[in-house]
Amino acid sequence: MTTKEKILQTLSSCPDTSISGEKLAEQCDVSRAAIWKAINSLRSDGYNIEGTTNGGYIFSSSSDVFSYENFQKEFSKAFPEFKNSYIECHKEIDSTNTHAKRLLTEAGNLRDAFGNLTQAGKKFHNAVIVAESQSAGRGRLGRTFYSPSKTGIYISMIYAPENGITEPAKLTAFSAVAVCRAIKKLYGIQPSIKWINDIFIGGKKVSGILTEGIMNFETARIESAIIGIGINISDNPDALPDDVKKVAGSITGDFVSNKDNEFSKTVTRAAFAAQVAGDVLQILSEDSAKVIEEYKSLSFLIGKTIKVHPIIDNPDSVYEAKAVDIDDKASLVVELSDGSRKTLSSGEVSIHSSEV
Repeated sequence: MTTKEKILQTLSSCPDTSISGEKLAEQCDVSRAAIWKAINSLRSDGYNIEGTTNGGYIFSSSSDVFSYENFQKEFSKAFPEFKNSYIECHKEIDSTNTHAKRLLTEAGNLRDAFGNLTQAGKKFHNAVIVAESQSAGRGRLGRTFYSPSKTGIYISMIYAPENGITEPAKLTAFSAVAVCRAIKKLYGIQPSIKWINDIFIGGKKVSGILTEGIMNFETARIESAIIGIGINISDNPDALPDDVKKVAGSITGDFVSNKDNEFSKTVTRAAFAAQVAGDVLQILSEDSAKVIEEYKSLSFLIGKTIKVHPIIDNPDSVYEAKAVDIDDKASLVVELSDGSRKTLSSGEVSIHSSEV
């Protein structure tokens, strides 16, 4: 353990309490100058550490410390039924979804010849991989998902139910509802959903979901899925390209303005990530019809005129339609200009920003 890590461990274990630089130097067996240098490095990382007049240091309880220990503590406290889930936490990773795929590839078969979960399958079912940033984050349709450090949280969950997955589209829809629930519970803000995988607040996208299936070609069955979720918690415009800035928002950007309300308390990224992960894993076993109704109630597309993009990057394929319903399989039902209806199970839709 480095001097910096030792200091962080010592200070964070006694929040809002002054610990002298002399004591830290003795514990770490380094000079006071080395302690000062490590403290400044921790401050640069975003930790709120105050200096006292007598040469001590106070680690503020409001510091947003993202670590395996903090995530695991919050996760097991809020969702004890998942306390034995396999968990990984990373400061930075290429992509949580890509890493989840690596884990599954290295694990080998998740099911035996009879379709039952193997030991590896049981280990990784309900697994959670969380990261502070991604260097190669991925969105739907091969797009880049920008994932800067300290402003968001990036989560992937492995879902490998006993009987496999028969309705994959529902995983994305259900996960979108779960993200909305977590934001509402911890921040007091009601988000809305743009079919099928985008979460919006105040007309800006704050979260996206990428669900990928692992198929057994012999049985033609989706045996497991990786549900990836990226969420913008706070603003960092300098970290985003200009075209992304136009549509991207954040949970705490311009929307939590009432400092006196019950939701104004600091929400750590560890606590929020734990809430999202737990809500997603929980909702996947809930009553399907009720969750779809909740999804429909959160959708802002119903009743709006939209543009349907059946073939991505092919403007000639785009047509206008009216979004009229979301069916029990989470497909979008649209009405064409001639009054006929069409059910969309995939593809992309867009809407004018003034309609969001």
